[in-house]
Amino acid sequence: MSESRGMVQAASRDAEHGDIETRVTPKHGFRAAARNVVTSLLLATLVAACATRPPATAFDRPPSHALPASDATPLEIALAPLERQHPDQSAVRLLPTGTDALQARIALARAATKTLDMQYYIANEDNTGKLLLGAALHAADRGVRVRMLVDDLNFKDIDQIMAALNSHDKIEIRVFNPFGSAQRSFSERTQNFFTKLNHFTRRMHNKAMIADNQIAIVGGRNLGDEYFSASPTLQFRDLDVFAAGPVTQKISASFDDYWNSSLAYPLRALNKQKFDPSELDKTRDDLRAHWRQQADPLNAKPLNATPLAQQISRGEMGLVWAPTEFWADSPGKIEHPSDDYKSPPMTRLVELLKDAQSEFLILSPYFVPHDAGVKALAALTKRHVRVAVLTNSLAATDAVAVQAGYAPYRIPMLRSGVELYEFKPIQGEGEGSPRAGLFGSQSRASLHAKAYVIDRSILVIGSMNLDPRSAKLNTELALVIHSKPIAQEAAQLFEHGISPKVSWQVQLASAAVTEELRRTGAPQSGLVWTTEENDSLVTYNFDPEAGFYRNAMTGLFMLLPVDKQL
Repeated sequence: MSESRGMVQAASRDAEHGDIETRVTPKHGFRAAARNVVTSLLLATLVAACATRPPATAFDRPPSHALPASDATPLEIALAPLERQHPDQSAVRLLPTGTDALQARIALARAATKTLDMQYYIANEDNTGKLLLGAALHAADRGVRVRMLVDDLNFKDIDQIMAALNSHDKIEIRVFNPFGSAQRSFSERTQNFFTKLNHFTRRMHNKAMIADNQIAIVGGRNLGDEYFSASPTLQFRDLDVFAAGPVTQKISASFDDYWNSSLAYPLRALNKQKFDPSELDKTRDDLRAHWRQQADPLNAKPLNATPLAQQISRGEMGLVWAPTEFWADSPGKIEHPSDDYKSPPMTRLVELLKDAQSEFLILSPYFVPHDAGVKALAALTKRHVRVAVLTNSLAATDAVAVQAGYAPYRIPMLRSGVELYEFKPIQGEGEGSPRAGLFGSQSRASLHAKAYVIDRSILVIGSMNLDPRSAKLNTELALVIHSKPIAQEAAQLFEHGISPKVSWQVQLASAAVTEELRRTGAPQSGLVWTTEENDSLVTYNFDPEAGFYRNAMTGLFMLLPVDKQL
């Protein structure tokens, strides 16, 4: 499942993937069908208007909090002397490949001795999902308290594994901002979509995994095969960061805010399924069998050869110590929405840009700058700051509607001196195996990393896209890492990502090209896309490889009033 970008967009994505059946209605039946739809929507409105949802605090849901950072655990003991050597700093390491990210998460679950917290927008029970859920269950069986918070938009509470795990006395799963899970009913979710759209489209987009309040993994990845180079059909190119030390306590505090908020509902209050101990035992056996079958093919084991605490003590983790900030939205952004709200992660990024001297690199798969963003980027280029953007092409995106929000701003950005690159759907290198890197696999690829490099000395990384949805609707988190080695590593990934093998460069069409297109009657977009194919330069005058369907959908969405939902 790809990451949804609002319900209009999610519908378009599902239609593209074949999840929504399309039927042609004969003319004589069209009016009747339309009447049925209108009647259904009116009934949905009346039913939903009579229904109210109690706050999560109305259920048996005792508050809980992160483990005190001073509690002695193997991770705390390993990190303490290093923290004394690096006062006011935290340790970080980028996780650029799906394999790195999967191994690190499993290692983190195995390293936890007291608490394991997970917060995700999407959590799938696919091959890698089962490996991670199995690691969490193994931790709980050792006595570790496991808390898992999942946003409701992509969560299926009928899934057997999580529902079974929730019956474990050491595991609790909560669902954020549910809109119909209680009845597991498509009709209720449809009613809520049409009658509570403003609340429904506000989602918890945060992504974090924390062990013993000592080490965290944050970034762009959800839990699913496509995020860990394990899907045969779709590979999200993503980026996470492994963080240890004082910044972890701030990440834990943010998790606690969401966990104890009035929108975090206990799964047991939403799920009708009942489980007895024998069913939990069966789930445990199934997950162990899955580990034996899939851990080697998915390359999930190597990082666990030595316990994580020992690797840290021996200096084997490749950690870089640096001043590190953590910024996150409050759950109040969704609990009590306000047009005056200012997103802390976005605000901090804007503040940092005021001091940019030479370069601003943008990795944002869903990039909708609007006029204000174009103006801000133009102000940077006027100060001779290089601004370069890598985002998805129409052919690569999993969110066609966002492309409709982004496309009108390409020409204004280019005219202001911004460099623009669009990610290709098929990469030109690698073997397409689970070991494939950030920009190397033969599978269908889509950019998903959210990272921003300033002057090759500061990296901002997390769940935040540069779009109105991240600023106004979804909750987000971000790490700000003041480290030249880390920022330069991210910049190198960016430079590889904009290479002709990986991306198209978008430029303004020259006068000669425009005149030739006019003369031949070919479509004119005012843009050209250039790349290298078979060692020669190739130029397109339309979105390359997008096809009729994606172009048509983009045109349709450009006509709809959905800009604020993108």
